[in-house]
Amino acid sequence: MKKTFKTLAQISTGVASVLTLLAGRAMVAAANFGSSDNPAQEGAGAAKADGMPTELLGDTGVFTRITNTVLYAVGIISVIMLIYGGLRYVLSGGDNKKVTDAKNTILYAIIGLIISILSYAIVNFVINAVTGGQGQTVQG
Repeated sequence: MKKTFKTLAQISTGVASVLTLLAGRAMVAAANFGSSDNPAQEGAGAAKADGMPTELLGDTGVFTRITNTVLYAVGIISVIMLIYGGLRYVLSGGDNKKVTDAKNTILYAIIGLIISILSYAIVNFVINAVTGGQGQTVQG
């Protein structure tokens, strides 16, 4: 049963990949029908939305946006886990196992928050090293 499910999953993934590639080629061909210039570049320009970043690094770059999104998500999850751990601690009723579990939840939430702050610092350091120290930092 597991082998059959795995085989079906692989087949459906392969078919979906092929259809995605074919649909992309068809859209580029349709968008550039009758154009004699660089059709791939025109297709890429047509796919670009307003406000979409065009650079990888810098204040408006892709890496900056991804890093900010991940940092916000980690911050929200850390606060939620701290509140959850505090509630577990209050509602433990003196049971040693429940108190230990609640303390571990709070501890791991704080460790996760510290790791995310350190990763923010590492990303800023790497971006500054790659851009030649032009003062571009990830805005958090």
